[in-house]
Amino acid sequence: MIYPTARAVFLIAIGAPVAALLAALMPNLWAIGIAWAAMLVLLLVVDGLMAAKAGNVRLAVPNSTEIGAPLELDLQAEFAGLMTPRQVSGNLGVDDRLSDTGRMEFTLDRSEPGELTYRGATTTIPNRRGTGDIGKLWLRWKGPLGLAWRQTSKQSDQSIAVMPNISAVRSPTVQMFLRDSVFGLLARKFRGEGSEFEALTEYQPGMDRRSIDWKGSARHSKLLAKEYDTERNNQIVFALDCGSAMCEPIDGLPRIDRAVSAALLTAYITLKSGDKTSLFSFAAKPELSTPFLSGSRNFYRMQQDAATIDYRHQESNYTLALSALSSRLQRRSLIIIFTDFTDPTSADLMLEAAGRLIDKHLVLFVVLEDKELLELIEKKPENAEDVARSVTAQSLLDQKKLVVTRLQHMGIDVVEGAHDNIGTRLINSYLKIKRRGAI
Repeated sequence: MIYPTARAVFLIAIGAPVAALLAALMPNLWAIGIAWAAMLVLLLVVDGLMAAKAGNVRLAVPNSTEIGAPLELDLQAEFAGLMTPRQVSGNLGVDDRLSDTGRMEFTLDRSEPGELTYRGATTTIPNRRGTGDIGKLWLRWKGPLGLAWRQTSKQSDQSIAVMPNISAVRSPTVQMFLRDSVFGLLARKFRGEGSEFEALTEYQPGMDRRSIDWKGSARHSKLLAKEYDTERNNQIVFALDCGSAMCEPIDGLPRIDRAVSAALLTAYITLKSGDKTSLFSFAAKPELSTPFLSGSRNFYRMQQDAATIDYRHQESNYTLALSALSSRLQRRSLIIIFTDFTDPTSADLMLEAAGRLIDKHLVLFVVLEDKELLELIEKKPENAEDVARSVTAQSLLDQKKLVVTRLQHMGIDVVEGAHDNIGTRLINSYLKIKRRGAI
């Protein structure tokens, strides 16, 4: 396809007033304007035909990427002809999961002078999980005179799986923790901690006095203490609310994606520790319910399962979801619920449903801090609207704190924090629960 550049349109347009002026001064020269336009159209066609032709076009697309992580696509195009272009620009249509604008722009240059191969790259940040389809690729370049654009297109049938972000799992801090912890590569026992009796050992200064076995000490005429090993094979359930409240963004990503990342980080620790781990999601009804998995080899499978958790713009039905979860569990489990409180009515239903769970299971709630509300409260008001927003934000925050307090009075632990450190805080709470043998 060949079409005019801005330079060609300008030159054709400027010929009209010049021709009109000449025709006014010398009427016999009225045909100059038509000749000028015809000459430029002819040059435009010649320029387009002289431009290089695109040959092999290759778009390098990875099979998968992580939400919130930079995604780079590489483009390579080969051209044939004597008049090679100086620069090639490209436009790629993509799914809105990959780019907010629905497109990605390329600029292709020759890596070395004289080469007929042009290369370019562009970067985007996926903002939603799921399968992001790659659409049509458009390339265009100017002819040697700069009057004509030559354009070609190519339809792509490729796609990219946008997975949950597990960059925190790969961080050096977590890997060092796993290497040196009781659940890591070096198996060590925590004397006096855990819930499974391991052996009797001679009491040493600094040990917990509650671990002293008085009957055994009387029989052996010396102080003996009980040594415990951390219990394994517990059941851990990550219950994720994917309703409308959790679809609201925090720092550019939906709350549910922040919650999934924190859940997977903690799930990596639970799998390493030998506990059975499962994912459960719900909105208006139960959505995902995976079988219990154990062993770090199953972490990738859990990541794939988490990628299927969809965004549901519906009110969450806590009563139905938690009742279905309770009926599925046959033994005492640690249930970690990721949710957000939108209004007092839904919060009351959630509290009622959670109250039925704590009779048999250990329940832990995870709540993300609302940075937008805090910013509205801390912002210096400049007009009456700012004051109204601040008062409303403070009211919503007070309602949220009230629900958290009611949960704590019921005996339910609540982990609340910013999205960038909620995973670490959740791991600490899990290890604390595990070491005291509360599951």
